[in-house]
Amino acid sequence: MILPGATLGVLGGGQLGRMFAYAARVLGYHVIVLDPDPHSPAAQFADAQICANYDDRAALLELANQCAAVTTEFENVPAQSLELLATLCTVRPAASAVAIAQDRITEKSYLAEQGFPVTPFAVVRTEQELHEALSSIPAPAILKRSRLGYDGKGQAPVTNLEHAVTAFHMLGDEPCVLEQRVSLEKEISVIVARGADGETACFPVVENQHQDGILDVSIVPARISEALAKQAADMAIKLTERLKYCGVLAVEFFVIADDRLLINEIAPRPHNSGHATLDACVTSQFEQQVRTLCGLPLGSTRLLSPVVMVNLLGDLWADGEPHWEKLLQHKQVKLHLYGKSEPRPGRKMGHFTCLDESLEQALETALDSKAQLLRHVTVSAQIKVNA
Repeated sequence: MILPGATLGVLGGGQLGRMFAYAARVLGYHVIVLDPDPHSPAAQFADAQICANYDDRAALLELANQCAAVTTEFENVPAQSLELLATLCTVRPAASAVAIAQDRITEKSYLAEQGFPVTPFAVVRTEQELHEALSSIPAPAILKRSRLGYDGKGQAPVTNLEHAVTAFHMLGDEPCVLEQRVSLEKEISVIVARGADGETACFPVVENQHQDGILDVSIVPARISEALAKQAADMAIKLTERLKYCGVLAVEFFVIADDRLLINEIAPRPHNSGHATLDACVTSQFEQQVRTLCGLPLGSTRLLSPVVMVNLLGDLWADGEPHWEKLLQHKQVKLHLYGKSEPRPGRKMGHFTCLDESLEQALETALDSKAQLLRHVTVSAQIKVNA
């Protein structure tokens, strides 16, 4: 075990790194962040920051020299960097698992080969392969760039061959996957932790609602049957075992007709849909990340209260600082801001959670609070137009 007092490293200085750093500091660890942004949100809670790119060998060696263990807050860290660090200190999750998750072609192929249900797909590396793919995956479909796509970025709907070719060029002629568009009943996710000793623990299944490809609202527990929730959790655990995974893993599912599950994608880290665990579970997903990294026993994932999480995007700052008093008047609302200095449309600036005795009441209060915040932005915009 790596016990409190030791120094932990995290690759990535965004909000996930920030919340990891906070959880680690509360437990008594020191934290060093490696990130090229000198004003990274995670650095605000860390002991120190190494300001360098993720493939900077000297910076990686410095991080390994100072840390007992290193983790990552996002999957697009070069796998080679994790491999180098692993020769010098404990690294969790392993580079092999991160390499699978950071490439859609590799990820989809691995899941299908291992027998997990996925949306029908075809690999597209050239325009000729795109023509061939459309014969097996007919439109309507979705073309997704294999790497560096998130929050709806790096993908385009495809309704015919002409649209598909245009989309392929728009995505830079990069390797892609063409996925069949399926009719969704719901989107859910499972956050699962697996320790170095093979112990596993799942957080309650989350129901997710997206807007413009970005997670908007997460509802816990998901409004699905107990049998379906167990099936999703069991599948997530099975995946961690196949990967010989150590760390926190998010598994996103599509629920289609007849309560069938398809794995959409995986993330080898804490996940936006798991933020409600900060306020509503005995152990948060970030404390669990610290525990798996340090070889500690996993914490309880018991849900203390029904909870709804709402993302706060940079659009809310269109007319200056949002009217937080409208949100904080609700005693059951918890606000989390990420310390980002530059709000931009679509950028995740924070989130809030609403806890209540019933899920219905929590959802009503959360959606009403969101509407009040948005209403002030809309009114301000109308005033500017009229002026």
